[in-house]
Amino acid sequence: MRYLHTMVRVADLDKALDFYVNKFGLVETRRTESEKGRFTLVFLAAPGDEAAGRDTKAPLLELTYNWDPETYTGARNFGHLAYEVDDIYATCQKLMDAGITINRPPRDGNMAFVKSPDGISIELLQRGPAKPVQEPWASMPNTGTW
Repeated sequence: MRYLHTMVRVADLDKALDFYVNKFGLVETRRTESEKGRFTLVFLAAPGDEAAGRDTKAPLLELTYNWDPETYTGARNFGHLAYEVDDIYATCQKLMDAGITINRPPRDGNMAFVKSPDGISIELLQRGPAKPVQEPWASMPNTGTW
């Protein structure tokens, strides 16, 4: 398992970048815009981690800007922790066997979500390409929020 990033939602991307980049000193390593999903993701690395951050080998801060206005309550602006795993299905099975609820099963062979006892969302991402879709994961519904 490898720690990937922490995601926070921001209400004003320009203001957030001014803080994190211009004042705090982080460096933008990559940006993704999704017209369909109506969001922008900006990944930031600590100074000195820029090259590793571009190769996704250093832990990053992901700023998520949703284009449609939203008021964040109940810590919704803090998104999730993310970890890359060698086998998404084996990891989820191990967690389930330990009594952990898989809130968003890996139906796509690539991504799942669980929550910590304190309600922190944790994203699990398959290392490399997605695994072939398989049961029981493919038809397992979401449970709660993630």
